[in-house]
Amino acid sequence: VVRDSIKKLGTDEDALTRVIVSRAQHDLQVISDVYYKRNSVLLEHVVAKETSGDYKKFLLTLLGKEE
Repeated sequence: VVRDSIKKLGTDEDALTRVIVSRAQHDLQVISDVYYKRNSVLLEHVVAKETSGDYKKFLLTLLGKEE
């Protein structure tokens, strides 16, 4: 879901937000680790690249990363 939400032209912000917010307290670190293993890029780097402004800050905060 994460990869599909960011791999197209334009980010599916609804899908990306839904995954990160719904999994933030449960297994977001596992999702981040699996994303890296499958794509050889850190999830926070992709989120930082594909989003901007307060939305970017919000998602990176949930991922436990700062800009």
